[in-house]
Amino acid sequence: MSKEGLIRHLGLSTASDAQLTEAQAIAPVVTVQNLYNIANRADDALVDRCAAENIAYAAYFPLGGFAPLQSTTLTAVARRLDASPHQIALAWLLQRSPTTALIPGTSSVTHLLDNVAAADLTLPSDAIAELDGIGRKG
Repeated sequence: MSKEGLIRHLGLSTASDAQLTEAQAIAPVVTVQNLYNIANRADDALVDRCAAENIAYAAYFPLGGFAPLQSTTLTAVARRLDASPHQIALAWLLQRSPTTALIPGTSSVTHLLDNVAAADLTLPSDAIAELDGIGRKG
């Protein structure tokens, strides 16, 4: 049996661009799951590549994980748009790429409902431009 018959699809975690290319030689990659959020933007090019190749990009620690996101810019945009900073951070990720999926952990129903509500937020272009600056700051 050929390797194509054994593996139909692959999902990668903590993968680089080169690893994605290598994996695609084995079978179609349907998901890349990496650390990515408004402040940790090392995967910007990979997010773009996944979108171009219609590969889901699952961002884990979208709210910062063990080091929760804290930014005066994030707080100011949230206040202006009458939302929580976490909702704004999640909405930014969802608008960042059409193939983005999120893995926001939560420990309460209230936070779960807040996280889900982020999917209904549409950030205006000026807010996105402001928020984009967070990941560019040292």
